Amino acid sequence: MRNKYKVILILILAGLSIVGFMVKLPKIFHHFDKELHMIFYLVGTMIMAFLFPKRLMLSSIGLALFGILIEFAQEFSNKISIRIIGKSIHGKFDIIDIKYNIIGVFCGLILYQLIQLSYK
Repeated sequence: MRNKYKVILILILAGLSIVGFMVKLPKIFHHFDKELHMIFYLVGTMIMAFLFPKRLMLSSIGLALFGILIEFAQEFSNKISIRIIGKSIHGKFDIIDIKYNIIGVFCGLILYQLIQLSYK
């Protein structure tokens, strides 16, 4: 796949991810929130690793930073929504979510390396 198409794909996925993280999860998923964070970032790391294997560390750091920034964005947008409509529109900042995001990135890196070793 050409780099131009890879970048377009990543931008589309990032946009969908932002929308997904800014929407409040239905209550049925509240018990699995941390696991969902970890799985999302594991899958995201795998996608980035297969699309950009030579930039594995850079894309992993970028994904981890994305996970941190999205938590701050949730808190910021909640403050705005509370002022405008009187209630928060999604989850709040949670340092534990950031922890599970980063765990997901590391698990994705490990899984990618294991897959690479199995093909050698």
